[in-house]
Amino acid sequence: MSLKLRSVAVSDRGLIRGANQDSVHAGPWLLAVADGMGGMAAGDLASTIAIEAIHPLDAETPEEGLVAALQGAIDTASAGIRAAVAEDPERQGMGTTLTALLLARTGTCLALAHVGDSRAYLLRGGTMTQLTRDDTFVQMLVDEGVISPEEASSHPRRAVVTRALQGEAVTPTYTTLVPEAGDRWLLCSDGLSNVVRADTLAETLVGYPDPAACAQRLVDLALRAGGPDNITVVVADIVDSA
Repeated sequence: MSLKLRSVAVSDRGLIRGANQDSVHAGPWLLAVADGMGGMAAGDLASTIAIEAIHPLDAETPEEGLVAALQGAIDTASAGIRAAVAEDPERQGMGTTLTALLLARTGTCLALAHVGDSRAYLLRGGTMTQLTRDDTFVQMLVDEGVISPEEASSHPRRAVVTRALQGEAVTPTYTTLVPEAGDRWLLCSDGLSNVVRADTLAETLVGYPDPAACAQRLVDLALRAGGPDNITVVVADIVDSA
């Protein structure tokens, strides 16, 4: 049995932002979501640089090379952002989140790279699990027991990111997992996860079998909740390609 990703991406500007600073890739081997920051033009550029650096990985990669491939692409993205800032000092402070999933050519392993506050969720056996931890000020407060997760969702500083790709040295979080046929992955920017409850995300992932319909439904839910930010969603099923 050989496993691949059957993926769909939907991205929307939202109802308030003047431009979409998110960038996305969804393919048979690679999923990636990048949410730019640091001003409209610069944020858009940063997320584009990140996706352009990582999308060549959407190819058959040996299992033992997954994390190294992701590390190399992220280093390339950081160098690209650094060069863009050097070219125009007004871009100083620009950056992007990046959450990316890479499936091995054997279908027996996948690697997840994460920096920032975009998220990855896994639906397996009807249960949804968040597999990334937000690199944010409020998540740090939650971890320290200062505030509850419920308080974090409405905290005035919930948008403050503590780690991102900004052209400087950064160490993303890497996770490796064994995929199973029937798994469903959701990668998204915080324009979805900040306004749609986790239980609603799970219900939608279960209730919409078609990935395209599911992704569009999730975007619609975020818009219905006010769409205060750019919304980017990738829904991907692990399927038997044999």
